[in-house]
Amino acid sequence: MEQQELIPHLFRTEFRKIAAVLCKVFGIEHIGIAEDIASETFLSALETWPYKGIPANPAAWLYAVAKNKAKNWIGRNTLFTGKIAGEIKYSSSGIQEIDIDLSDKSFIDSQLQMLFAICHPAISKEAQIGLSLRILCGFGIEEIANALLTNKETINKRLFRAKQTLRLEKVKIEFPPEIEIDQRLETVLTTLYLLFNEGYYSESHDTVLREDLCQEAIRLAYLLIENEQTIQPSVNALLSLMCFQSSRFRARKNENADIVLYQDQDESLWDRELISKGAYFLHMASKGTQISKYHLEAGIAYWHTIKDDTKEKWEKVLQLFNQLLQIEYSPIAALNRTYVLSKVNGKPGAIVEAEKLKLSTNHFYFTLLGELYEDVDNEKAKEHFKKALSLAKTQADKHIIQKKINEL
Repeated sequence: MEQQELIPHLFRTEFRKIAAVLCKVFGIEHIGIAEDIASETFLSALETWPYKGIPANPAAWLYAVAKNKAKNWIGRNTLFTGKIAGEIKYSSSGIQEIDIDLSDKSFIDSQLQMLFAICHPAISKEAQIGLSLRILCGFGIEEIANALLTNKETINKRLFRAKQTLRLEKVKIEFPPEIEIDQRLETVLTTLYLLFNEGYYSESHDTVLREDLCQEAIRLAYLLIENEQTIQPSVNALLSLMCFQSSRFRARKNENADIVLYQDQDESLWDRELISKGAYFLHMASKGTQISKYHLEAGIAYWHTIKDDTKEKWEKVLQLFNQLLQIEYSPIAALNRTYVLSKVNGKPGAIVEAEKLKLSTNHFYFTLLGELYEDVDNEKAKEHFKKALSLAKTQADKHIIQKKINEL
Protein backbone atom coordinates (compact mmCIF):
# COMPACT_ATOMS: atom_id res chain seq x y z
CA MET A 1 0.00 0.00 0.00
CA GLU A 2 1.35 3.43 -0.99
CA GLN A 3 2.16 5.93 1.76
CA GLN A 4 -0.64 8.34 0.70
CA GLU A 5 -3.13 5.48 1.15
CA LEU A 6 -1.49 3.83 4.19
CA ILE A 7 -1.74 6.68 6.69
CA PRO A 8 -5.50 7.37 6.09
CA HIS A 9 -6.10 3.62 6.30
CA LEU A 10 -4.18 3.36 9.57
CA PHE A 11 -5.97 6.43 10.92
CA ARG A 12 -9.30 4.68 10.40
CA THR A 13 -8.14 1.39 11.97
CA GLU A 14 -5.69 2.52 14.68
CA PHE A 15 -6.90 5.95 15.86
CA ARG A 16 -9.92 4.38 17.56
CA LYS A 17 -7.76 1.82 19.37
CA ILE A 18 -5.24 4.36 20.65
CA ALA A 19 -7.92 6.90 21.62
CA ALA A 20 -10.01 4.30 23.49
CA VAL A 21 -7.05 3.00 25.52
CA LEU A 22 -5.86 6.51 26.40
CA CYS A 23 -9.41 7.51 27.40
CA LYS A 24 -9.50 4.47 29.66
CA VAL A 25 -6.16 5.48 31.27
CA PHE A 26 -6.91 9.21 31.57
CA GLY A 27 -10.61 8.98 32.42
CA ILE A 28 -13.64 10.33 30.56
CA GLU A 29 -12.97 13.86 31.81
CA HIS A 30 -9.81 13.93 29.68
CA ILE A 31 -11.31 12.51 26.51
CA GLY A 32 -10.11 15.55 24.54
CA ILE A 33 -6.51 14.98 25.61
CA ALA A 34 -6.70 11.35 24.53
CA GLU A 35 -8.00 12.43 21.11
CA ASP A 36 -5.27 15.08 20.79
CA ILE A 37 -2.48 12.61 21.58
CA ALA A 38 -3.91 10.07 19.13
CA SER A 39 -4.13 12.80 16.44
CA GLU A 40 -0.59 14.04 17.17
CA THR A 41 0.67 10.47 16.74
CA PHE A 42 -0.57 10.43 13.16
CA LEU A 43 0.81 13.92 12.58
CA SER A 44 4.23 12.55 13.60
CA ALA A 45 3.83 9.79 11.02
CA LEU A 46 2.99 12.36 8.33
CA GLU A 47 6.08 14.37 9.27
CA THR A 48 8.47 11.43 9.65
CA TRP A 49 7.62 8.69 7.18
CA PRO A 50 8.14 10.72 3.95
CA TYR A 51 11.78 11.27 4.96
CA LYS A 52 12.72 8.14 6.92
CA GLY A 53 10.48 5.70 5.10
CA ILE A 54 7.56 3.57 6.28
CA PRO A 55 8.52 1.48 9.34
CA ALA A 56 8.60 -2.31 9.04
CA ASN A 57 5.62 -2.47 11.42
CA PRO A 58 3.68 0.81 10.98
CA ALA A 59 1.04 0.01 13.63
CA ALA A 60 3.69 -0.86 16.26
CA TRP A 61 5.48 2.41 15.42
CA LEU A 62 2.24 4.34 16.05
CA TYR A 63 1.65 2.57 19.35
CA ALA A 64 5.20 3.34 20.56
CA VAL A 65 4.88 7.02 19.60
CA ALA A 66 1.44 7.30 21.22
CA LYS A 67 2.74 5.73 24.42
CA ASN A 68 5.73 8.11 24.53
CA LYS A 69 3.55 11.15 23.84
CA ALA A 70 1.16 10.09 26.62
CA LYS A 71 4.05 9.62 29.07
CA ASN A 72 5.55 12.99 28.10
CA TRP A 73 2.20 14.72 28.56
CA ILE A 74 1.74 13.14 31.98
CA GLY A 75 5.26 14.12 32.98
CA ARG A 76 4.52 17.76 32.17
CA ASN A 77 1.32 17.83 34.18
CA THR A 78 1.98 16.97 37.79
CA LEU A 79 -1.60 17.67 38.90
CA PHE A 80 -2.84 15.29 36.26
CA THR A 81 -0.33 12.67 37.43
CA GLY A 82 -1.90 12.73 40.88
CA LYS A 83 -5.34 11.98 39.47
CA ILE A 84 -4.24 8.78 37.79
CA ALA A 85 -1.83 7.66 40.51
CA GLY A 86 -3.34 4.20 40.42
CA GLU A 87 -1.94 3.67 36.94
CA ILE A 88 1.60 4.85 37.80
CA LYS A 89 4.40 2.45 38.53
CA TYR A 90 7.99 3.15 39.58
CA SER A 91 11.05 1.67 37.98
CA SER A 92 14.07 0.44 39.99
CA SER A 93 15.65 3.87 39.53
CA GLY A 94 12.61 5.55 41.07
CA ILE A 95 11.43 7.07 37.77
CA GLN A 96 7.65 7.28 37.32
CA GLU A 97 6.26 4.96 34.65
CA ILE A 98 2.67 5.02 33.39
CA ASP A 99 1.32 1.63 32.40
CA ILE A 100 -0.34 2.06 28.99
CA ASP A 101 -1.41 -1.33 27.69
CA LEU A 102 -1.64 -1.23 23.88
CA SER A 103 -2.20 -4.97 23.46
CA ASP A 104 -4.97 -6.45 21.31
CA LYS A 105 -6.97 -7.45 24.41
CA SER A 106 -6.67 -3.95 25.83
CA PHE A 107 -7.83 -2.46 22.52
CA ILE A 108 -10.93 -4.66 22.46
CA ASP A 109 -11.79 -4.18 26.15
CA SER A 110 -11.23 -0.42 26.01
CA GLN A 111 -13.38 0.03 22.88
CA LEU A 112 -16.19 -2.05 24.33
CA GLN A 113 -16.11 -0.21 27.66
CA MET A 114 -15.90 3.10 25.80
CA LEU A 115 -18.98 2.10 23.81
CA PHE A 116 -20.96 1.73 27.04
CA ALA A 117 -19.61 5.06 28.32
CA ILE A 118 -20.51 6.90 25.11
CA CYS A 119 -24.01 5.39 25.09
CA HIS A 120 -24.82 6.88 28.47
CA PRO A 121 -28.52 7.86 28.68
CA ALA A 122 -27.56 11.40 29.78
CA ILE A 123 -26.50 12.37 26.24
CA SER A 124 -28.61 12.56 23.09
CA LYS A 125 -28.80 9.82 20.45
CA GLU A 126 -27.24 12.20 17.89
CA ALA A 127 -24.30 12.84 20.24
CA GLN A 128 -23.90 9.12 20.94
CA ILE A 129 -23.61 8.43 17.21
CA GLY A 130 -21.22 11.36 16.72
CA LEU A 131 -18.95 10.27 19.58
CA SER A 132 -19.06 6.66 18.37
CA LEU A 133 -17.97 7.76 14.89
CA ARG A 134 -15.19 9.92 16.32
CA ILE A 135 -13.75 7.83 19.17
CA LEU A 136 -14.66 4.30 18.13
CA CYS A 137 -14.65 4.50 14.32
CA GLY A 138 -11.85 7.00 13.68
CA PHE A 139 -13.95 9.42 11.61
CA GLY A 140 -12.75 12.99 11.21
CA ILE A 141 -15.06 15.88 12.14
CA GLU A 142 -15.74 16.70 8.49
CA GLU A 143 -16.57 13.05 7.75
CA ILE A 144 -19.01 12.97 10.67
CA ALA A 145 -20.63 16.20 9.48
CA ASN A 146 -21.04 14.75 5.98
CA ALA A 147 -22.39 11.45 7.30
CA LEU A 148 -24.94 13.16 9.56
CA LEU A 149 -25.89 15.83 7.01
CA THR A 150 -24.78 18.82 9.04
CA ASN A 151 -21.72 21.08 9.32
CA LYS A 152 -18.45 20.88 11.24
CA GLU A 153 -19.48 23.65 13.64
CA THR A 154 -22.63 21.78 14.66
CA ILE A 155 -20.70 18.53 15.15
CA ASN A 156 -18.00 20.25 17.23
CA LYS A 157 -20.65 21.84 19.47
CA ARG A 158 -22.56 18.57 19.78
CA LEU A 159 -19.45 16.62 20.73
CA PHE A 160 -18.28 19.32 23.15
CA ARG A 161 -21.63 19.28 24.97
CA ALA A 162 -21.62 15.48 25.08
CA LYS A 163 -18.10 15.33 26.53
CA GLN A 164 -19.04 17.97 29.08
CA THR A 165 -22.08 15.94 30.13
CA LEU A 166 -20.03 12.76 30.48
CA ARG A 167 -17.54 14.72 32.60
CA LEU A 168 -20.24 16.18 34.86
CA GLU A 169 -21.92 12.78 35.24
CA LYS A 170 -18.51 11.31 36.18
CA VAL A 171 -19.11 8.43 33.79
CA LYS A 172 -16.54 5.68 34.18
CA ILE A 173 -15.10 3.76 31.25
CA GLU A 174 -15.98 0.29 32.43
CA PHE A 175 -18.64 -2.37 32.05
CA PRO A 176 -21.81 -1.46 33.93
CA PRO A 177 -22.63 -3.56 37.00
CA GLU A 178 -24.36 -6.82 36.09
CA ILE A 179 -27.74 -5.58 37.33
CA GLU A 180 -27.52 -2.57 34.95
CA ILE A 181 -26.04 -4.25 31.90
CA ASP A 182 -29.39 -5.13 30.25
CA GLN A 183 -30.67 -1.56 30.49
CA ARG A 184 -27.41 -0.02 29.25
CA LEU A 185 -27.03 -2.66 26.53
CA GLU A 186 -30.40 -1.61 25.13
CA THR A 187 -29.05 1.94 24.66
CA VAL A 188 -25.87 0.59 23.04
CA LEU A 189 -27.91 -1.51 20.59
CA THR A 190 -30.09 1.49 19.73
CA THR A 191 -26.98 3.53 18.92
CA LEU A 192 -25.55 0.77 16.69
CA TYR A 193 -28.95 0.33 15.02
CA LEU A 194 -29.15 4.06 14.27
CA LEU A 195 -25.52 4.12 13.09
CA PHE A 196 -26.23 1.27 10.66
CA ASN A 197 -29.38 3.02 9.43
CA GLU A 198 -27.42 6.23 8.80
CA GLY A 199 -25.32 4.21 6.37
CA TYR A 200 -28.12 2.07 4.93
CA TYR A 201 -30.11 5.10 3.87
CA SER A 202 -28.31 8.44 3.80
CA GLU A 203 -30.08 11.61 2.75
CA SER A 204 -26.86 12.97 1.27
CA HIS A 205 -27.23 14.31 -2.27
CA ASP A 206 -24.01 12.53 -3.23
CA THR A 207 -24.65 9.03 -1.94
CA VAL A 208 -27.66 7.20 -0.53
CA LEU A 209 -25.68 4.19 0.70
CA ARG A 210 -22.76 4.75 3.12
CA GLU A 211 -21.22 1.29 3.43
CA ASP A 212 -18.44 2.54 5.72
CA LEU A 213 -20.97 3.50 8.40
CA CYS A 214 -22.69 0.13 8.10
CA GLN A 215 -19.38 -1.73 8.40
CA GLU A 216 -18.46 0.21 11.54
CA ALA A 217 -21.81 -0.66 13.14
CA ILE A 218 -21.22 -4.33 12.29
CA ARG A 219 -17.67 -4.20 13.68
CA LEU A 220 -18.88 -2.77 16.99
CA ALA A 221 -21.69 -5.35 17.15
CA TYR A 222 -19.08 -8.10 16.76
CA LEU A 223 -17.28 -6.71 19.84
CA LEU A 224 -20.49 -7.30 21.80
CA ILE A 225 -20.87 -10.81 20.37
CA GLU A 226 -17.32 -11.76 21.31
CA ASN A 227 -17.68 -10.72 24.96
CA GLU A 228 -19.32 -13.16 27.39
CA GLN A 229 -20.97 -10.33 29.34
CA THR A 230 -22.74 -8.89 26.31
CA ILE A 231 -23.46 -11.85 24.02
CA GLN A 232 -27.22 -11.81 24.43
CA PRO A 233 -30.07 -12.83 22.07
CA SER A 234 -30.89 -9.22 21.15
CA VAL A 235 -27.25 -8.63 20.13
CA ASN A 236 -27.32 -11.72 17.90
CA ALA A 237 -30.63 -10.52 16.43
CA LEU A 238 -29.24 -7.07 15.61
CA LEU A 239 -26.12 -8.53 14.00
CA SER A 240 -28.33 -10.92 12.02
CA LEU A 241 -30.37 -7.96 10.74
CA MET A 242 -27.20 -6.10 9.73
CA CYS A 243 -25.85 -9.14 7.86
CA PHE A 244 -29.09 -9.68 5.94
CA GLN A 245 -29.33 -5.99 4.99
CA SER A 246 -25.64 -5.80 4.01
CA SER A 247 -25.93 -8.90 1.82
CA ARG A 248 -27.82 -6.92 -0.83
CA PHE A 249 -25.52 -3.88 -0.98
CA ARG A 250 -23.96 -4.77 -4.34
CA ALA A 251 -27.39 -5.21 -5.89
CA ARG A 252 -28.78 -1.94 -4.49
CA LYS A 253 -26.77 0.22 -6.92
CA ASN A 254 -26.30 -0.06 -10.68
CA GLU A 255 -23.25 0.94 -12.74
CA ASN A 256 -24.44 4.58 -12.68
CA ALA A 257 -24.66 4.49 -8.85
CA ASP A 258 -28.48 4.75 -9.08
CA ILE A 259 -30.49 2.94 -6.42
CA VAL A 260 -32.07 -0.32 -7.62
CA LEU A 261 -35.38 -1.20 -5.95
CA TYR A 262 -35.77 -4.61 -4.30
CA GLN A 263 -38.01 -6.10 -6.98
CA ASP A 264 -35.51 -5.12 -9.71
CA GLN A 265 -32.34 -6.35 -7.96
CA ASP A 266 -30.08 -8.96 -9.55
CA GLU A 267 -30.21 -11.85 -7.07
CA SER A 268 -26.85 -13.18 -8.29
CA LEU A 269 -25.21 -10.09 -6.76
CA TRP A 270 -26.46 -10.90 -3.26
CA ASP A 271 -23.71 -11.97 -0.84
CA ARG A 272 -24.55 -15.56 0.09
CA GLU A 273 -21.89 -15.71 2.80
CA LEU A 274 -23.46 -12.74 4.61
CA ILE A 275 -26.90 -14.32 4.24
CA SER A 276 -25.55 -17.51 5.87
CA LYS A 277 -24.04 -15.46 8.70
CA GLY A 278 -27.35 -13.67 9.16
CA ALA A 279 -29.14 -17.02 9.41
CA TYR A 280 -26.57 -18.25 11.95
CA PHE A 281 -26.93 -15.20 14.20
CA LEU A 282 -30.74 -15.36 13.90
CA HIS A 283 -30.59 -18.97 15.06
CA MET A 284 -28.39 -17.94 18.01
CA ALA A 285 -30.86 -15.15 18.82
CA SER A 286 -33.67 -17.71 19.15
CA LYS A 287 -32.10 -19.20 22.30
CA GLY A 288 -33.53 -16.51 24.57
CA THR A 289 -36.99 -16.21 26.10
CA GLN A 290 -37.77 -12.68 24.90
CA ILE A 291 -38.39 -11.32 21.41
CA SER A 292 -36.97 -7.88 20.64
CA LYS A 293 -37.72 -5.62 17.70
CA TYR A 294 -34.36 -6.75 16.29
CA HIS A 295 -35.59 -10.36 16.18
CA LEU A 296 -38.64 -9.34 14.18
CA GLU A 297 -36.78 -6.98 11.84
CA ALA A 298 -34.15 -9.67 11.25
CA GLY A 299 -36.96 -12.11 10.43
CA ILE A 300 -38.41 -9.63 7.92
CA ALA A 301 -34.94 -9.08 6.42
CA TYR A 302 -34.46 -12.85 6.17
CA TRP A 303 -37.58 -13.25 4.02
CA HIS A 304 -36.26 -10.49 1.76
CA THR A 305 -33.21 -12.66 1.00
CA ILE A 306 -35.59 -15.11 -0.67
CA LYS A 307 -36.59 -13.81 -4.10
CA ASP A 308 -40.01 -15.34 -4.03
CA ASP A 309 -43.20 -13.37 -4.72
CA THR A 310 -45.65 -15.95 -3.36
CA LYS A 311 -48.57 -15.08 -1.11
CA GLU A 312 -47.25 -17.53 1.52
CA LYS A 313 -44.00 -15.57 1.84
CA TRP A 314 -45.74 -12.22 2.23
CA GLU A 315 -48.18 -13.66 4.79
CA LYS A 316 -45.20 -14.62 6.98
CA VAL A 317 -43.71 -11.14 6.55
CA LEU A 318 -47.08 -9.56 7.42
CA GLN A 319 -47.25 -11.57 10.66
CA LEU A 320 -43.78 -10.30 11.60
CA PHE A 321 -44.80 -6.69 10.89
CA ASN A 322 -47.94 -7.12 13.03
CA GLN A 323 -45.78 -8.32 15.94
CA LEU A 324 -43.24 -5.55 15.38
CA LEU A 325 -45.88 -2.83 15.55
CA GLN A 326 -47.20 -4.30 18.79
CA ILE A 327 -43.73 -4.23 20.37
CA GLU A 328 -42.68 -0.81 19.08
CA TYR A 329 -44.90 1.25 16.81
CA SER A 330 -43.22 3.37 14.16
CA PRO A 331 -44.85 5.18 11.21
CA ILE A 332 -42.26 3.81 8.75
CA ALA A 333 -42.84 0.23 9.91
CA ALA A 334 -46.59 0.82 9.55
CA LEU A 335 -45.99 2.19 6.05
CA ASN A 336 -43.89 -0.81 5.05
CA ARG A 337 -46.59 -3.09 6.43
CA THR A 338 -49.15 -1.62 4.02
CA TYR A 339 -46.93 -2.58 1.08
CA VAL A 340 -46.82 -6.16 2.39
CA LEU A 341 -50.58 -6.02 2.96
CA SER A 342 -51.04 -5.22 -0.74
CA LYS A 343 -49.10 -8.39 -1.59
CA VAL A 344 -51.36 -10.50 0.64
CA ASN A 345 -54.82 -8.95 0.26
CA GLY A 346 -54.52 -6.81 -2.86
CA LYS A 347 -54.17 -3.06 -3.41
CA PRO A 348 -57.63 -1.68 -2.48
CA GLY A 349 -57.42 -2.74 1.18
CA ALA A 350 -53.80 -1.59 1.40
CA ILE A 351 -54.77 1.85 0.06
CA VAL A 352 -57.35 2.26 2.83
CA GLU A 353 -54.76 1.30 5.49
CA ALA A 354 -52.06 3.52 3.96
CA GLU A 355 -54.27 6.61 3.78
CA LYS A 356 -55.06 6.28 7.49
CA LEU A 357 -51.39 6.98 8.27
CA LYS A 358 -51.53 10.57 6.89
CA LEU A 359 -47.72 10.97 6.70
CA SER A 360 -48.10 14.18 4.74
CA THR A 361 -44.45 15.28 5.01
CA ASN A 362 -42.90 11.94 4.09
CA HIS A 363 -42.02 11.27 0.46
CA PHE A 364 -42.00 7.49 1.04
CA TYR A 365 -45.68 7.76 2.00
CA PHE A 366 -46.64 9.37 -1.30
CA THR A 367 -44.33 7.06 -3.26
CA LEU A 368 -46.10 4.05 -1.76
CA LEU A 369 -49.53 5.54 -2.46
CA GLY A 370 -48.42 6.12 -6.05
CA GLU A 371 -47.41 2.47 -6.36
CA LEU A 372 -50.64 1.25 -4.77
CA TYR A 373 -52.76 3.37 -7.10
CA GLU A 374 -50.93 2.16 -10.22
CA ASP A 375 -53.40 0.26 -12.44
CA VAL A 376 -56.16 1.18 -9.96
CA ASP A 377 -56.32 4.92 -10.72
CA ASN A 378 -53.30 6.08 -12.72
CA GLU A 379 -54.20 9.76 -12.42
CA LYS A 380 -54.18 9.50 -8.64
CA ALA A 381 -50.96 7.50 -8.86
CA LYS A 382 -49.33 10.30 -10.87
CA GLU A 383 -50.61 12.90 -8.42
CA HIS A 384 -49.03 11.04 -5.48
CA PHE A 385 -45.75 10.51 -7.30
CA LYS A 386 -45.54 14.24 -8.07
CA LYS A 387 -46.13 15.04 -4.40
CA ALA A 388 -43.40 12.54 -3.48
CA LEU A 389 -41.05 14.19 -5.99
CA SER A 390 -41.59 17.59 -4.36
CA LEU A 391 -40.72 16.18 -0.92
CA ALA A 392 -37.78 13.92 -1.86
CA LYS A 393 -34.40 15.12 -0.57
CA THR A 394 -31.92 12.99 -2.50
CA GLN A 395 -31.17 12.94 -6.21
CA ALA A 396 -31.40 9.14 -6.14
CA ASP A 397 -34.96 9.22 -4.77
CA LYS A 398 -35.98 11.94 -7.21
CA HIS A 399 -34.59 9.92 -10.10
CA ILE A 400 -36.59 6.82 -9.08
CA ILE A 401 -39.83 8.81 -8.62
CA GLN A 402 -39.42 10.67 -11.91
CA LYS A 403 -38.89 7.35 -13.67
CA LYS A 404 -42.21 6.09 -12.24
CA ILE A 405 -44.00 9.24 -13.43
CA ASN A 406 -42.55 8.80 -16.92
CA GLU A 407 -43.65 5.15 -17.02
CA LEU A 408 -47.22 6.19 -16.16
